[in-house]
Amino acid sequence: MRTFLTLVRRELGAFFVSLTGYTIIASVLLLLGFSFTDMLEKLNNDRTGVVAPLTELFYSTFYFWLILLLTAPVITMRSFAFEKWSGTYETLMTTPVSDWQVVLAKFTGTLLFYVLTWLPLFGCIAVVRYFTGEPSLLDPWTSASTFLGIVLIGSLYMSIGCFASALTRSQILAAMNSFVLGLGLFILSLRSLVPAPSTDWAAKVFSYISLSEHMEDFARGFVDTRHIVFYLSLTLVFLFLTLKLVESRRWK
Repeated sequence: MRTFLTLVRRELGAFFVSLTGYTIIASVLLLLGFSFTDMLEKLNNDRTGVVAPLTELFYSTFYFWLILLLTAPVITMRSFAFEKWSGTYETLMTTPVSDWQVVLAKFTGTLLFYVLTWLPLFGCIAVVRYFTGEPSLLDPWTSASTFLGIVLIGSLYMSIGCFASALTRSQILAAMNSFVLGLGLFILSLRSLVPAPSTDWAAKVFSYISLSEHMEDFARGFVDTRHIVFYLSLTLVFLFLTLKLVESRRWK
């Protein structure tokens, strides 16, 4: 366990000793600022009198998906590709740790950094809640469920990114592969928005894998165990594929 934690600290710390980590944080803060402005405009223009949680308003902006689709590839692109490019990959893999520990450490480090980049979101929501004096804007349960959704969908995209990074020694190519896979999954999930008969089995399948529907539920405070199982299962699938890629070095 101590070795695993050392690897996690190494992976997480790497973001703060280069410009990459600070660039990602600055970019996320910029996009969160735009979404913050967008949420304020929606609140100002709302004449219905119905106050929705700000987490739901944030989800309805395209900034959420833009942050996810753009940052995930950049966060994970260095995990394995940089090690191969810099020549430290073989040194890392000859240390007294299992391949599975290396994969999990890379994944955990990137996921922790991903979570850190999202923390300012709740600061923005708290500011609006403070100045409006409307308690329903920052419901604790809704905020917790939204954060859970962000972590779960982030774990899926981090596992996809680790898989893409393990495929190549080029960070740029790793980021591109991760972006294409993540975008493809997102576009596939949009199929559920197309009206279809409730008896259509394909419609039910697309609804089950719909990222937008999942996040809509989380943003409203609904936690469905099916969503949790979906994200954890896919995350494990991509981590398993990453492990097999790492193990394949022994066959070469």
